Amino acid sequence: MSDAIKPALKETDFHKALRSARGLVLYRNIISDPACRAWLQFIESVAGNQPADEILNMYCELFFCLAQRAELAGSGFTGDAWQDHLLELLLYDDNAFSRGASQCSLDKLGPSLLDAARGDLARLHALYRIDGAAAREAVLQKLGANGIPCGGLPLWQNLAATDNLKAKNCPGRGLIDLLSRSGDWGACLADLSRYYREAGAGLFGRYRAFRWSGAVGRVEGIDEPDPVRFEELIGYQDQRKQVVDNTEKFLAGFPANNLLLYGDRGTGKSSTVKALLNQYGEQGLRLVEVPKSSLGDFSEIITLLRQKPQRFIIFVDDLSFEESEVEYKELKAVLEGGLASRPANVLIYATSNRRHLVRERFSDREPGDELHSNDTVQEKLSLADRFGVTIFFTTPDRALYLRIVREMAEHKGLKLAAGELERRALLWASWHNGWSGRTARQFIDNLSGELHFQRNGDTPLY
Repeated sequence: MSDAIKPALKETDFHKALRSARGLVLYRNIISDPACRAWLQFIESVAGNQPADEILNMYCELFFCLAQRAELAGSGFTGDAWQDHLLELLLYDDNAFSRGASQCSLDKLGPSLLDAARGDLARLHALYRIDGAAAREAVLQKLGANGIPCGGLPLWQNLAATDNLKAKNCPGRGLIDLLSRSGDWGACLADLSRYYREAGAGLFGRYRAFRWSGAVGRVEGIDEPDPVRFEELIGYQDQRKQVVDNTEKFLAGFPANNLLLYGDRGTGKSSTVKALLNQYGEQGLRLVEVPKSSLGDFSEIITLLRQKPQRFIIFVDDLSFEESEVEYKELKAVLEGGLASRPANVLIYATSNRRHLVRERFSDREPGDELHSNDTVQEKLSLADRFGVTIFFTTPDRALYLRIVREMAEHKGLKLAAGELERRALLWASWHNGWSGRTARQFIDNLSGELHFQRNGDTPLY
């Protein structure tokens, strides 16, 4: 229904919205959100016939909360600022229904749970109807013709541009559009259930990349994961093909292996794993970064991921152990040999500069006080063997290094004579970390900045 023919909301609509908010059963997390609390206080002031100054104060507090959120969102809205925020809270809420719907079909959920969810959708729709125009009109009616503040009363519809870039990139874009057009949210229960089943509930529906925080024992979403893509990674096609093939089998539900990517520094091992997320995130792939210090939490992490609909790669970067560190035993149990089986929706991809992960000394092989010293050596070496596939990334030779430089320069649109580009790339490598993909990227970043300065009349940096 367009704004031009939308009927004005009455005071009874504010009473209905207030009762609906208080009557939420499953989606009660929503009313603890700061912007939603401010909205609730404003509705209470209108429905309770509070003094005009109090209503005005509550409206301004709500506008402040929505403006803060709009600044963080950085793009347009579906509906207005309040309506967009409410839709986002609905999509990403973690409750008994969203978790149940993410794990099984609608017909497998109990009738009481479905009735509660359907009722909550109808109640949330009553909250959605109190848009910025209705809220502002309610305040103006209470203030009277002479009570409008200096500069007028701001309208929160105008907090962001109408070009909804954020919503276009949102995994729930189709559902958001459906709800924004629907006159009966309760009738959209099956569509919402399907969304949870495909995208996941709560945190797992909102993000694609996560990190495990061992200090608090939970996963945390990453707002802006590394955007690196495979087309930006030059060389090592054979190695990356092995990683991609294994990952595609995993996503298709076929048996796949845990991977160990090892080799010299700066060769693109970590970038290869990160690029998987940008390539296959739309197909349900998720990446969970786990620090070496949290390997003891693996059983907890796997229990958390086991029932999720997505496919998870647990990513352990720069993995290696000193001889005094025993965390590698936890990893060995997870890779193979633990009593609890690894779920079919979880794989482990690790990167390392060491082939054998646990530091080994010549003294380990010499007879000493230990009766079975060879057993100790074999225990250390067996960790790498637990990975199903080991992929070696070697230092590029001169030709590959220069090829990486040339293709990176072309990708960035840098114009420099081929001979001059190669001369300076080799000079950069001799001054820095030798021939590697990382060195090439650092050189191109530096060159890009230098050419920018030259266009503005400055002298070369070297």
